[in-house]
Amino acid sequence: MDKFRMIFQFFQSNQESFMNGICGIMALASTQMYSAFDFNCPCLPHYNLAYGLGILLVPPFILFLLGFVLNNNISMLAEEWRRPQGQRGKDPAVLRYMFCSMAQRAMIAPVVWVSVTLLDGKCITCAFCTSVPMEILGNGSHPHLSQGEIQRVLARIPCKEIYNGQELIANEVAVRYLHCISQALGWCFVLLMTVMAFLVRSLRPCFSQAAFLKSRYWSHYIDIERKLFDETCAEHARSFAKVCIQQFFEGMSTDLHTHCHLPRKAPADAREAAEKLLGITDQGTMNMALKSWHRCKPPLKLHPPALPTGNGWAGEGQPPMHPCAPRRETAAYYSCV
Repeated sequence: MDKFRMIFQFFQSNQESFMNGICGIMALASTQMYSAFDFNCPCLPHYNLAYGLGILLVPPFILFLLGFVLNNNISMLAEEWRRPQGQRGKDPAVLRYMFCSMAQRAMIAPVVWVSVTLLDGKCITCAFCTSVPMEILGNGSHPHLSQGEIQRVLARIPCKEIYNGQELIANEVAVRYLHCISQALGWCFVLLMTVMAFLVRSLRPCFSQAAFLKSRYWSHYIDIERKLFDETCAEHARSFAKVCIQQFFEGMSTDLHTHCHLPRKAPADAREAAEKLLGITDQGTMNMALKSWHRCKPPLKLHPPALPTGNGWAGEGQPPMHPCAPRRETAAYYSCV
């Protein structure tokens, strides 16, 4: 278990590099998927376009969603977007930065799929074979064919084994024409994505450096705060379970009828565990604390602790504490739940 815990902590501390590696693996997987995919055009006028564009667009959309699913920060973004306002305001710039950061990684695999598909040319050939300009590439010696018959003949261009319209237009001419268009679109797409990536990575911070740094800082803060909260909850749960179990067995050893009797001399480890409970020692209070954390997160403003004096509290002149502010000695901390 310790080895798995160390591996998990390593992934958490290197989450950004880990996610970049995952996106790179997905990009390589997308190219392998396309290479292994057996593309068979239906060669029917009413199905070629839907099939070709479906292969071109649907897998990238699935890969884009998988990029979000594999990103652990998507739950953090959804939680921050949906949480109540409470004492802490929600900054739209931070939410936009978090979403754009995840979207940039999630788009790597779809961009690779679209680029490889366009450069290969099979999807465009299948989808737009019925749109070949007959007045330029075709043979006008068959004016008696109806438009429907011409469409049926052109739809068979990707299927060389069943194509029977060489008198109307040569198969190789139409295929080369469509491949040329597809590859031109592919290189334009690659160039466009490269330029966009350059602008996003290099020029965006130059126009709003202060806003960019602020958004990046608070997005990191939200991620770190969530991790620390989870670690604190796990530590509290471990200490709570440890004290409960020790009290149970201590009570069983002294009196079979008093399960929750606290022993007079608690062992050192039990005292250390009790110190980590932070004053929350029952199930109902813990449930209220978890609800309060979601609904009334503390404001992002640190205050020095109030120190007692002879005449009262040193912080008497300070503004009154919000009813959702943490107080160990009273239940007012949970009044906003």
